[in-house]
Parts: sequence; C-alpha cells; structure tokens
Amino acid sequence: MITKNDCDIKDLSLAPLGKKRIEWAAKDMPVLKLIGERFLKEKPLSGIRISSCLHVTTETANLMITLKKGGADVALCASNPLSTQDDVAASLVKDYGISVFAIKGEDNKTYYSHIEAAIAHKPNITMDDGADVISTIHKRWDDIDFNIMGGTEETTTGVIRLKAMVRDNALKYPVIAVNDSMTKHMFDNRYGTGQSTIDGILRATNILLCSKKVVVCGYGWCGRGLAQRAKGMGADVIVTEVDEIKALEAAMDGYRVMSMNEAAKIGDLFVTLTGDINVIDEKHFKLMKSGAIVANSGHFNVEINIKALKKISKSSREVRPFVEEYNIDGKLIYLVADGRLINLSVAEGHPASVMDMSFANQSLAVEYIVKNYKNLKNNVYLLDEKIDREIARLKLNSMGIKIDTLTPEQKKYLSSWQEGT
Repeated sequence: MITKNDCDIKDLSLAPLGKKRIEWAAKDMPVLKLIGERFLKEKPLSGIRISSCLHVTTETANLMITLKKGGADVALCASNPLSTQDDVAASLVKDYGISVFAIKGEDNKTYYSHIEAAIAHKPNITMDDGADVISTIHKRWDDIDFNIMGGTEETTTGVIRLKAMVRDNALKYPVIAVNDSMTKHMFDNRYGTGQSTIDGILRATNILLCSKKVVVCGYGWCGRGLAQRAKGMGADVIVTEVDEIKALEAAMDGYRVMSMNEAAKIGDLFVTLTGDINVIDEKHFKLMKSGAIVANSGHFNVEINIKALKKISKSSREVRPFVEEYNIDGKLIYLVADGRLINLSVAEGHPASVMDMSFANQSLAVEYIVKNYKNLKNNVYLLDEKIDREIARLKLNSMGIKIDTLTPEQKKYLSSWQEGT
C-alpha cells in the first residue's frame, strides 16, 4: 500500500484516465509484454530495489509495471520537469502500487527533491535518462549506506556524462548504456524523436512546415530523424554540425549544410538536438529574422542560451501555451516550452511501438546486472549483442515479418578465407 510519504504527485483522482492511457500504450508494446510474462513466472528481480529517473509517460509506466512483475521494488521520479503526465503518475500510485515523485511543471527545487526521494529508496539498481540520479548519488557518495549493483542509462546525453566520469576515474559502479543498443538509438532516437518532435512543434505553434526553412542543429540519430520527417512534410531542411563526417553525411543525404551563423540569418524554425550547451547563443539571436521559432529536442534546456535571450530582450510575453515571445528591439523571437524537450513538454513523447524496444532493453539490462554485477567493473558497458538481436527478433515477430537465415554453406563461406571469390 502506497502512503503519502511514498509519493508526491499532482492529483490521485486523475488515475482512471491514466490507467486507460497506460493500457492503450501497452497494446503497442508486445516485446515488453513478453518480457513481463516471463518476469512474472521467473521473478528474476525478486528483492531488488530500483530507483528510476525517467520521463513519466504511459510507456514508462509499462516499463515500471514490467519491473514490478519481475519482483522489483520500484520508485520513479521525473527526468524532466515538464515531461510528466500527471494522470499516468496517479495511476501508477493508485492502481499499481508504485512510488512516484513527479508533477508536471515542477520547479527546479522540487525536481531535485524528487530525485532525492527516489534515492532515499536505497536502490540496488539505478535507472537514468540523463544521469541525474547517478550524478546526485556520486556527489554525496561517502554518505551512501546501501548496496548498488549497477545502473542503466537511457539517453545520449547521459552516456556522454558517464563516459566523462569514467575518464576522470569517478564512476563508482557499473552502468549499461542502454542508449547505445542498436534497437534503442537506431529506432527510438531516429523514428521516435523525428515524429514526436514534429508533433510537439505543431501542437505548440500550429505552423505549416512545408516551405519553411527548418534548421536542424546536430545530425546524430535524433537530428537525422527530425530532418527526415521535416523534409517529408515539405520543409527546406538546413543542418548545422561540428562533426565533419556527420556534416558530410547530411550533405549527401540531400540537406543544405552550413554554419550556425549562416543558418541563423535565414531560418524560420530552429531545433537543437545535440546534448551540448549554447548551441543557439546570443550572437545567433541577434542574426535571426523576426518571427523565428526556437525549440529544443535534446535532453536538457541548456542547448539554447535562454539567459542571453532574456538579457537582450526588451520584453516578453506568453502568446500561446508553451510559446514565449521575446522582443529584441522590435524583432520577435519565439521560444517553445522554455527550451525543454519539445516532444515531451508539449506532446506525449515517442509512440509506444518504438519505446517497446527501448524499454525491452531497459528491463533486460536490469536483469543482466542482477545476474552479472559481480563480474562487472566500474565502467560503461554495452548490452550484450545477443540480447539486442533477440529484441529485434521479437519485434519482427510481433510485426508479422519473416526474414531469411544463412545456410550452412553460406556460413562456411563467410567464415573462411580459403574459399576465395
């Protein structure tokens, strides 16, 4: 039974709607369903406490339910102040007995108090989307009095932070970079981010994308996905990059590639997807034309230098829900969702069918840690390729797709240097 001390959510009465939406998402998550059915029988996570810092959405709810089926004692907090779906949080508490600390629109102080509440759960395993739980634990490591077997990380930004910790010899327990599984970043980042970013922009602004000059800042998997979707809707897509190879790839994929200084002068819509700070900076705001719209689909709201925007603006006002208009000497710049994740702040995040694979990776990564943590060092690991391929196989089966297998003759040919041509 969850008590008031075990949760902090907006309104428990929202649970009935949340439960319906959780069930709606579940129908498009067949791989996670299969894992949940096995977990229910085998209980591989029995007695394991998990503290999760993820976007509190219908898809995440199904992951939490799966982990609980496996025997885990789960606590969940939000990985972004604007991404929480309050009805989902309510249903997780009321209908599934899971501790949740998340309220949509929570301020910075509350956000970190919720992370502290999840850590107070004394986890054996941490689960992150941006490494906030891991970094908070490490900042006061000497005060930690519980046994952490390992952790998982969901997103590119978090993996970058964790690898920096490894370089500094600061990481205190092993972490599996779920983000780096092929069935995660190739699909979630590309197809999920591509579609859900467009969804968030259209809900917030109701603009027509065709003929607009859409500047995609960063051509990683998320940038590729957005560029593809924007082009498909008739946008004139421009890519900015700092990586020579990615810039070359973008050019050969048919997009215009230029510096941010050049793009700032002509862009109608700017979206950052890099994981770095100040990708759109003060000098870029000054170059933009009146009416430019700026949004972020990277992890944190640091990619757009909002402080600089406020500093150079004479005034600002909210002109639509989640859209703030800044007046720079008569030139109007529009910032969406305060620079936070556009797809989760304004829309509902990735479709369940793509999160099915991402959260299958998460659940199996937790199981892997429980079975293997004694043999793991304080490093960042890829999930075993066999698990990655099994998730792909299950997903194909759920889609009714059959593929070929190599014949013994073909296997021999590929494995031998003596066959020649």
